[in-house]
Amino acid sequence: MSVSKAEASEYHSKDFNWETLRQEIENDPSLNYHLLPFNSPQPEEQHSNDSIKAWQNFHVQHSSGKFFKERRYLLKEFPELVSCADGSKVLEVGCGNGSTALPILRGNEKIILYACDCSNETLERAKEFIAASNVASVEHRLHPFYCDFATTGFPKFLACDYCREMFSCKDQNCLSDVGEKRTHETDSLSMEERSCCVGGVDFVTLIFTLSAVPLQTMPTAIRECFSVLKPGGLLLFRDYGLYDMTMLRFESDQRVGFREYMRSDGTRSYFFCLDTARNLFISAGFIELEIEYCCVKSVNRRNGESMRRVWVHGKFQKP
Repeated sequence: MSVSKAEASEYHSKDFNWETLRQEIENDPSLNYHLLPFNSPQPEEQHSNDSIKAWQNFHVQHSSGKFFKERRYLLKEFPELVSCADGSKVLEVGCGNGSTALPILRGNEKIILYACDCSNETLERAKEFIAASNVASVEHRLHPFYCDFATTGFPKFLACDYCREMFSCKDQNCLSDVGEKRTHETDSLSMEERSCCVGGVDFVTLIFTLSAVPLQTMPTAIRECFSVLKPGGLLLFRDYGLYDMTMLRFESDQRVGFREYMRSDGTRSYFFCLDTARNLFISAGFIELEIEYCCVKSVNRRNGESMRRVWVHGKFQKP
């Protein structure tokens, strides 16, 4: 088995039962503080501003691109990115150093990827990282741009007001055909050649991005993703799950909300249960296709410690 296939198999496996883990955690008195209610005293706007600055500083500090590994398992988890129509458009939200963008571009040479991040420095590193990988025609298929989608929304070049209105009417000319393979001649046009916008996207990927957004702004952020998707388009979601190992390592004074924590560098992380994730997306108008815990046991090579990782995997469709 190749390295990439081995990694995909590992990340897709079910090494332990989440309910068993839940019972263990909730019966451990030393971890009881994770279960307590929490009321945040800070206003929502302050949460958002602080979070943006913290992530910008984080990306500057880890600008070498070595902090995150290429997420080769994504195409196994989300095979729609490989089988979709030629010229399908993907919006990757929170692209970081390109660890998600690269396998998507590798896996489908006909896909067009719009990748955004809240750090201009990180976008430059992502472009360098992907350019060095020699992916076919990447200069024509990758369109990185600066955006903090949770506070300012997506730029109009993705979907103008007219297109967003048409999406809500489910015009047949606007429907996504993510499951078919046919060439869209207009999709080969550059943004400069278009009169207004690219006409919306067929996929939105939220891969370990939503958890970095303050909980209060998540509904707005998800509605923004919904607004630029064509009817029938898919939102592909993967993020930290409740009782993941990293959650249990946070101290009580690092809590900034219920199931929400702040690291020493000011970056945030929220840990999703299935119901919370499901309700967020359904409330925004999505239809649930898949949602489950992905439970993976791995071993730290340095100290031999067994680590139980929990992620939430989900697929949601715009009607």
